[in-house]
Amino acid sequence: MLTVLALLLSGGAQAAQPAPATTPPKPGTAAAPQAVPGFWDPRRRPERPDLSRISVIRFLTETDYPPFNFTGADGNPAGFNVDLARSLCEEIKVTCTIQMRRFDTLLDALASNRGDAIIASIAVTPETRARVDFTDPYYRAPARFVSRKDQVLSEIRPEYLEGRKVGVVAGTAHEAYLKAMFTDAELHTYPNDEALRAGLRRGEVDFIFGDAISLAFWINGTDSADCCAFSGGPFVESRYFGEGIGIAVRKGNDLLRQALNWALFRVWEKGRYTDLWLRYFSISPF
Repeated sequence: MLTVLALLLSGGAQAAQPAPATTPPKPGTAAAPQAVPGFWDPRRRPERPDLSRISVIRFLTETDYPPFNFTGADGNPAGFNVDLARSLCEEIKVTCTIQMRRFDTLLDALASNRGDAIIASIAVTPETRARVDFTDPYYRAPARFVSRKDQVLSEIRPEYLEGRKVGVVAGTAHEAYLKAMFTDAELHTYPNDEALRAGLRRGEVDFIFGDAISLAFWINGTDSADCCAFSGGPFVESRYFGEGIGIAVRKGNDLLRQALNWALFRVWEKGRYTDLWLRYFSISPF
């Protein structure tokens, strides 16, 4: 469970530095099963705040971002974020409500006191930090390579992709990362994700590089026609791929932020985070 912990906590990236010359793994060798990611250091246990000062938590989430947020068959909020919020409420032992709103209205709704916390896959960036405070990250959006199934590599280093054709969406952080770290690869840019994935299916490129969460659902969905699989492991360098995803609270609401941090750690420590992750991610982005 903690096999990627040090990597995630440090914000480093797999194979970001040139490595001594080695023999690339044999194509078609499947990568090892990915562990459920852990974003908490067991040596840094948060202190339990005074939870008696919290009587209710009004969570805000977005309406349509499956599997993180969506409307369930019963018409109620559902998804990974929603179930995690409910687990946090159980841990804090406080009444909670969950209200769905359009994503672009969430920050304003929090600022105007129509909710207490946002759990809606909001990335922690300098821009969002200027408006809200965040808990510790509860997941990241890593980048990964995908290849056709007969060309899977268990490990990817810059020297392994020398002269290989790698597709990426133009103008993205993923393109910038490849240009900085995989200088000997032959880059092919595409206008959007759909064109990128079609290029891999048609054999125009050997690998594609992009957001691992969306790629995981593509790999496991019907659109991929079972063509492809992840190659190598996750890349999570914060300079390119962000600081992670946190729960947003109003500026200065340290009590709630600390309570949520404490509850997140407890939910992870008890294995409930792992249960949720495995329920919603049949192919792990990590």
